[in-house]
Amino acid sequence: MKPVYFITGIDTDAGKSIVTGVFARYLKEKGVNVITQKLSQTGCVGMSEDIHTHRTLMNSELLSEDYEALTCPYVLEFPSSPHLAANREGVLIDTALLSAATAELQRRFECVLVEGVGGLMVPLTHDINLVDYLVECNYPLILVTSGKIGSINHTLLTLEVCVQKGLNVVGLVFNHFSSTNEIITADTIKLFRSKLASYYPEAKMVEVPIMTSENDLVDFSAIV
Repeated sequence: MKPVYFITGIDTDAGKSIVTGVFARYLKEKGVNVITQKLSQTGCVGMSEDIHTHRTLMNSELLSEDYEALTCPYVLEFPSSPHLAANREGVLIDTALLSAATAELQRRFECVLVEGVGGLMVPLTHDINLVDYLVECNYPLILVTSGKIGSINHTLLTLEVCVQKGLNVVGLVFNHFSSTNEIITADTIKLFRSKLASYYPEAKMVEVPIMTSENDLVDFSAIV
């Protein structure tokens, strides 16, 4: 079975889009025919802004699958949780349509990286949270965190939920984009490595430095 990795964050603005894009570029540089997908995008009209970010970081033009809406089945204008944005537009997010789009990309490509929306408990509909969808799909999960204030609490809570729900966490990505105090950052990374090993002994941690160029390459070999 061709791999699908789901990339979620500890909350909104954890850096999922950047991580997804640089992960895809790493795989592309290794000769993997990879594509990215955004589960849904709110606060946007037309083409998904996050898909544009992915393609830029991959050094790629927009793909035919982007224009087919396979890479972002739901683009919603209101900047809110998907369930509210969809409700305002009279749309019901169909999780079967989401998984079918991923399966079609999986058929066409060697690897699919799916970027989520916010954190695990974000509601896709009034009845279905993102975590419910992930339990159903059982994709290998990569969690994006950072060093900003509150990240320790959010990261450990997310790992707790992942364990309780039986999700397959294969990696934790520490995004340095919001790192400030070096002492706090170093201690946070050390703590995360220890906690990840206790929750998921086989999972690995990768650090994404502050990107100075769109051509920066990050080594994800520990995860894949």
